[in-house]
Amino acid sequence: MFVAVYEFEVKPGFESDFQKYWLEFTKGIYRQCGSLGSRLHQVSEHFYVGYAQWPDRMTWNEAKNIELGEEYQSAGDAMRACLVRSNTRFEMEVVSDYLQQEEALLEDLSG
Repeated sequence: MFVAVYEFEVKPGFESDFQKYWLEFTKGIYRQCGSLGSRLHQVSEHFYVGYAQWPDRMTWNEAKNIELGEEYQSAGDAMRACLVRSNTRFEMEVVSDYLQQEEALLEDLSG
């Protein structure tokens, strides 16, 4: 599995819009590009970190050349309009994985 970590600096007052458009754009990448999903974290008022999981680096690289449908492309454009800057901070191969959904973790702890 491959993970890309992104940093986003959002224009003041655009935080809510950024979060909304990030989610819509991410759904398009998941549905049309083969990603395994993504999470967005707010570090401070205008600074976010997101990470996206992919089956492998090749799928991630190939996704850069895939044209998303109009709905998702519009969300990506709107998301980028909310930004001061963005950066791919890390490109990483997963070597060990025990990230759990809450339900799976509770089941694991009880049994």
